Order: sequence, then C-alpha cells, then structure tokens
Amino acid sequence: MAKDIIPGAEPFYFEGSETACLLVHGFTSTPREVRWMGEYLASKGFTVSGILLAGHGTSMEDMLKTTWRDWFESVLEGYESLSAKGKRVFALGSSMGGALVLHLTAHRPLAGVVGMSTPLKLTSPWIPFLPLIKHFVRFMPKGKGTWVDPEVEKWHISYSHYPTASIIELLKLLNHYRDDLPDVRAPVLLMQSKTDNLVKPKNMEMLAKLLSNTSVETFWVEKSDHVITEDAEKEKVFRRAEEFILAHS
Repeated sequence: MAKDIIPGAEPFYFEGSETACLLVHGFTSTPREVRWMGEYLASKGFTVSGILLAGHGTSMEDMLKTTWRDWFESVLEGYESLSAKGKRVFALGSSMGGALVLHLTAHRPLAGVVGMSTPLKLTSPWIPFLPLIKHFVRFMPKGKGTWVDPEVEKWHISYSHYPTASIIELLKLLNHYRDDLPDVRAPVLLMQSKTDNLVKPKNMEMLAKLLSNTSVETFWVEKSDHVITEDAEKEKVFRRAEEFILAHS
C-alpha cells in the first residue's frame, strides 16, 4: 500500500482532557472532512483524534486493495489508542464513518456515538449490477459537488472517482452493521440534513428505529448537503455534538 498521503489528507491529533473524540471520515474521503469539527472540539478542551481509514488519502489503487474490514480495523486501532491512554471515548463519524462507529460501539464500550449523514441503505438502479460492472469499470466518476457553501470545494479533499469494487465493500458494511444495531447500548446522536442529496433523510429515521435498545437523539439541519461537517451549517453541527458529549461525560 502506498505510504504517500495526499497533502492535507493527514490524520490529526490534539491532546486535551480525559474525554476523547474519535473522528472518522467517510467513503473515499479523508480526515480533512472532519478537521474543522476536530479543531472546534479541541478548542473546548477535549482530546481529539482524526484517523485516516485504510486505503484512503493516498490513491484509488490503494483503496482497491482494502475491504470494509480493513476500514473498520483503522477505527478499532484509533479507539484502542485512546482507550489505552485511559480516555473516555466518544466516536463521531461522517457518512460511512457513522456506520463504522456504530459498528464499533456494538463491540467496544463507548461513552457515546455521533453519526452524521449515516447511510443505512443505498438505493440506485445500477447497484444490483455492480458485481458485473466492476469487471469493466474500475472507477466510477462522482457527480458534480452540490455544496450549499461553494467555498468548501476549495477545502474538501477526496478521491475524484469511486473505486467500483470498493462500493461493493461499502454495501457489505451496511448489510453487516445493520444487524449490530440492536447491540448498541451507548447513547447515540444522529444528525442529518433534510436536503442531503446522497444519503436520503429517511436513512436517519430508519436508523433511529433500529437502535431500539439505547437512547437516541436526532438533530436536523436544512441548509447543507451531505457532508454537514464542512457545509454551511457546520457550526450548528459542532455545537450540537459538543452539547451531546458534555451531557454524557
């Protein structure tokens, strides 16, 4: 696996209190996606670790060499690093990162979990044909960005295409962690934009219902697209996450 990280896509760490925030970015993205959130939480005194998932932040060829279990192993390593320091760990994930931290809390003790724009199910007419498509199309182009705040385009760092085989791995993750949701016992905060063009808002409603054995809070924003940690209402998202962490610390 290549070791050269795209400039700006590096993981980050800020030492702070015994309450730690493990930040996990989304599919084909980088820690840059949650960097602003990390800086905000660090300014409030929390320890913050923004990890880089395996196969991300280097090259799309690297990503093709990984599976969803490799991505989860990155999250597990991040958690264990904080836990070994005696930290009380909250895990916060954006998009696929939300699925990974919910999977984590079904298997490890956490103080709380924040899932942002978290997918439960992806719907598209071509998804059933991916096992065939991957043999002919290795990388699928992403559509044009739909940021509410156009300035984010200059900041955001992610791959320009979706590795097709990696989409199949994402689907495997979603199928797997769905079965874990009844095992989640840590308190959960779900946040999503009502105008999310990638993960439809009904995903959050379905997630809240499936998390039947723990307390679940939901928070909506209305003037952002999918990556709410970077878009126009990011400050609202950061403050709501801080309130949740303080309430459960």
